[in-house]
Amino acid sequence: MTEKILDTIGSPADLKDLSYEQLERLAFEMRAEMIAATSLHGGHLAPSLGAVELIIALHRVLDCPRDRLVFDVGHQAYAHKLLTGRRAQFKTLRTFEGISGFPKITESEYDAHDSGHASDSLSTALGYALARDLDGSDATIAALIGDASFTGGMALEALNDIGRANTPLIIVLNDNGMSISPNVGGFSAYLAKVRMSSQYTHLRNQVEDAFNASGTLGRLLMRGGNAAKESIKQFVLPGATFLEGFGVTYVGPVDGHDIQTLEEILRDARELDGPVVIHAVTVKGKGYGPAEQNPALFHGVAPFDIATGKLKPKPNSDPTWTQVFSDELAKLAEDDSDIVAITAAMAGGTGLSAFAKAHPKRFFDVGIAEEHAVGMASSLALAGKKPVVAIYSTFMQRAIDQAIVNVGLQKAHVIFCLDRAGLVGDDGPTHHGVFDLAYLRMIPGMRVLAPSNDEELRAALRCAVDLEGPVAIRYPRGNAPVAKGPCEPWHEGRAVKIREGADGALLALGRMVGIAREVAETVAEHGIELAVWDMRWAKPVDVSAVCEAARTGHVFTLEDGAITGGFGSGVLEVLSEMDVNCATKRFGIPDNFVSQGSVDRLFEELGLDAPSISAEIAGSYRD
Repeated sequence: MTEKILDTIGSPADLKDLSYEQLERLAFEMRAEMIAATSLHGGHLAPSLGAVELIIALHRVLDCPRDRLVFDVGHQAYAHKLLTGRRAQFKTLRTFEGISGFPKITESEYDAHDSGHASDSLSTALGYALARDLDGSDATIAALIGDASFTGGMALEALNDIGRANTPLIIVLNDNGMSISPNVGGFSAYLAKVRMSSQYTHLRNQVEDAFNASGTLGRLLMRGGNAAKESIKQFVLPGATFLEGFGVTYVGPVDGHDIQTLEEILRDARELDGPVVIHAVTVKGKGYGPAEQNPALFHGVAPFDIATGKLKPKPNSDPTWTQVFSDELAKLAEDDSDIVAITAAMAGGTGLSAFAKAHPKRFFDVGIAEEHAVGMASSLALAGKKPVVAIYSTFMQRAIDQAIVNVGLQKAHVIFCLDRAGLVGDDGPTHHGVFDLAYLRMIPGMRVLAPSNDEELRAALRCAVDLEGPVAIRYPRGNAPVAKGPCEPWHEGRAVKIREGADGALLALGRMVGIAREVAETVAEHGIELAVWDMRWAKPVDVSAVCEAARTGHVFTLEDGAITGGFGSGVLEVLSEMDVNCATKRFGIPDNFVSQGSVDRLFEELGLDAPSISAEIAGSYRD
């Protein structure tokens, strides 16, 4: 049996002596390894498949970790992990105590930073470049950023400063025309024009024959198709010098799957005295038919069958929280023409695809630009519309300033629907939505709702639309518990008692309501009768419910958010303001970052599962 080339790769240094034919074989083997691993546990397969040759070429040219390779988001970093000594652990990808699905500085010296959110790679890379300059080093700094991430405000802010700094820095723009869904906006259209212009290609080839390319910059521009950038770009493609307007050299477009050409361009780019952008065109999902045909599905895919590309059936057939939100919003929009919906490049993930299809003129996908989404929503609200902004909890963090100033200060009636609130599982600390309760509670006038089952979410959304001023609804990833009976109407700041008990009270929020029920049943076997409250509102907290609970002498709060500044803190604030004394205990996400792993396993590890909470409460009564 022929030895796999991948078996001989222990570090990027092992790439140096391979022929280009061997490198092509290596790319094939790496793709097979990625497909096998993600079929078991899921993962960001399509973006990583599309970046294999880019990463091989980068590691052939760079001398990492002395040189720095910075990934944007990190969705495309699986080849990097395979080449940097993590092949043996690769099938533990995204599992508890396994390797992360993203670059992580505590995992490998080859990982330059913890990535996971879009548009931060250029800032990070510039920081490394400036530190290099201060140290008098000649290390090469390179950033790999996708075309969708390039539209983010942080990336453009960094690009502006990179032009000012004018220090050597390689930016590889991985252009596959996709984020999770197809890209939108002016920059996407601009790249498509550069990619597809036959007139540009024809004139470029004509001028190359006569162009006297001397020196490194000449060779670089020739290889990148820029030999006559003034005559071609400025007159054939108005605006094609967009990137060079920031003070960087632009090279491209080039084939992002041609290792030899990429390597030649990268070697020349290392010799420049200033920053350079290499525009590489790639195919998202390359090498695996189902992923090429459906890159959105395979962007962050669940476990699947390799032969067919079909997702493996899930044991729970209950509707997801996202599906419930999607269905209810579509119903509300049929009767209310003022409802509009906004997403930041995640129509499918947030459940807005159905709304977009039914009401295309009232649907706005702004791309990876959460700050813009929230700012725009504020004026839509001030103009009399009812904007529903659907964003993952972890990405809403990027728009805190806009939520405070544009929405909160102006009392704009914006409805934030925060999917993936709480622990999300396999994507780990950059994606856990555990901070929303704290950062939303601090905004004056903000109301924060947390439904506990499918019907509660429907009722919460109806309530939120009818309110005035800013309001947010948070709900987790996965299947929504199905209500066993009708849902009581939601009234602002009103909790619902769902179990009587005289020995203490469990005040639970959202997903934790189900766990509170289990805890109450378990401790009842030890003779401890606890009342259970579905608190519904993280803000305003139901003062009467808290005071009633305090009269039992023991109050326990349960939340799936950061315990610092979260719902439990709100309950303590009420007790302090009302000058009520009772024994209290808060259960929530501790003051540290939580790793990846299944949600159930993480809850056990954090002591937030029903058995752990039951044991601790029962022990407190014995003490």
